[in-house]
Amino acid sequence: MEDAHRKIQDAVNGLVNDLDKGALRRTQYDMHQCAAKCCLDDKASTEQIHSCIDRCSVPLQKGQQYVQQELTQFQDRLQRCVMSCQDSLKDKIGPKTTEAEALKYRDQFESCARKCVETHIALLPALRTKMMDVLGSSEYKK
Repeated sequence: MEDAHRKIQDAVNGLVNDLDKGALRRTQYDMHQCAAKCCLDDKASTEQIHSCIDRCSVPLQKGQQYVQQELTQFQDRLQRCVMSCQDSLKDKIGPKTTEAEALKYRDQFESCARKCVETHIALLPALRTKMMDVLGSSEYKK
């Protein structure tokens, strides 16, 4: 099970790195450029400068919130799959379950959970494409 946990963690970390390099970093760069321009306005008050800087950070904040929302949904789906594995075996285990049966059930659970991980890892390329498209939309730009 540790291997499956490591595989899904590595796959999700890879997705996050791709999103950062492919979209969020550029948005962060744009935010800093925008904020620097705000500071060049000699006629603006301190409050106006802060408001300008806050406006500059909105696209990045939206992008980060979107990524977090999608990752949370992905994690929830994976957890529901694993819970389904647990639920299907709970009904089989009773007070008279032998140690051999318990080991068999544990192996069945681990096999089911590994299938959940593999299924969800296979979903990541499409999720990455979708998220890159969304992050590339005008809503997440200046």
